[in-house]
Amino acid sequence: MGIFKIEGGIRLKGEITPQGAKNEALQILCAILLTPEKVTINNVPDIIDINKLITLLGNLGVKIQKNGPNSYTFQADEVNVNYLETEAFKKEGGALRGSIMIVGPLLARFGKGYIPKPGGDKIGRRRLDTHFEGFINLGAKFRYNKEDHFYGVETPAEGLQGAYMLLDEASVTGTANIVMAAVLAKGTTSIYNAACEPYLQQLCKMLNSMGAKITGVGSNLLTIEGVSSLGGCEHRILPDMIEIGSWIGLAAMTKSEITIKDVSWDNLGVIPNVFRKLGITLERRGDDIYIPSHVDGYEVKTDIDGSILTIADAPWPGFTPDLLSIVLVVATQAKGDVLIHQKMFESRLFFVDKLIDMGAKIMLCDPHRAVVIGHDFKSQLKATTMSSPDIRAGISLLIAALSAKGTSTIQNIDQIDRGYERIDERLRAIGAKIIRA
Repeated sequence: MGIFKIEGGIRLKGEITPQGAKNEALQILCAILLTPEKVTINNVPDIIDINKLITLLGNLGVKIQKNGPNSYTFQADEVNVNYLETEAFKKEGGALRGSIMIVGPLLARFGKGYIPKPGGDKIGRRRLDTHFEGFINLGAKFRYNKEDHFYGVETPAEGLQGAYMLLDEASVTGTANIVMAAVLAKGTTSIYNAACEPYLQQLCKMLNSMGAKITGVGSNLLTIEGVSSLGGCEHRILPDMIEIGSWIGLAAMTKSEITIKDVSWDNLGVIPNVFRKLGITLERRGDDIYIPSHVDGYEVKTDIDGSILTIADAPWPGFTPDLLSIVLVVATQAKGDVLIHQKMFESRLFFVDKLIDMGAKIMLCDPHRAVVIGHDFKSQLKATTMSSPDIRAGISLLIAALSAKGTSTIQNIDQIDRGYERIDERLRAIGAKIIRA
């Protein structure tokens, strides 16, 4: 596996454009299985996880044409559903968390969908109950093989039937999977406590352009009138809000003047305001974000009554959990203290030991909470050698290394490449000293 060598403490300057959103792309690419007609997807990020999913679709028999950088046309007119029961698929499907979202489209169109226990970041328990309970509500027959952790659902003779359901959690991937199954079910499906993230909204808008009938998009109550078939379409993926948040944090920590281009501001929700609470100055310029050089540092804003600032994740429109790792790292260089509360995943904060080795003052209270004790910003983090445990911790450690004094080494950078496109090249373009070795 490769490593990054990073010379830190250098101010960066210039413009950077976010890649297409990974979490949207995973949903959108699975949705192409719902139609035999051609579907063109633009702004597809060139990252490991997405490329694995594209390979999986190809092995299922989907015709794939690359139109140019980040643009593909797919046609799922000759899908080999039997591939789902091969040993090759068990290995391939288990390597990617997003592969779970092929089950809904396959169930809806071909009457069955199988998946091995999917992989992904090791950030704590990541249950799949919401997905399969939704399929069962639509009438699917469920089976689970405990020996090889293989999940399967099949359509009954009468086909999938629309139903009312109240999800036990507002799971983004669970909602997406159930929606994709329900669009071809008979009758009306109502999904209450549905996720309503911008990327889920994008999926619903794309399905509607293909002929689906989904209302309530953007709310937590989706109503789906089943249709008999869907057609082709062309769709463009939004910029990645997690990458946008990463660049905001990077600019502040390295005292850099950076403009983030074409951010789709209206889809960022509370993200800009959370960084402002950390004392970071950012300006909206059209659809760009401008971050000036924070040469005098940034100071955390306390609550109105003077209490310590708490930043916690929550379902949309709350703050996305994927950015808490970045916020935690940025807080290490702020004036003032911050309580980080990661509610969803019990292992996501465990990378803080690496930041402590770099000189950060962090107290891990329990698996879900950490107190970051800020300082006067004159005391830089110190360089070290570390390993990336997951995508979001990986980018956080990379940001820390770019702000630290000396040369750091980050190992296991495949974890970063899973979610960030050509990150070393793009950082070098704005002045970073980073080498892939």
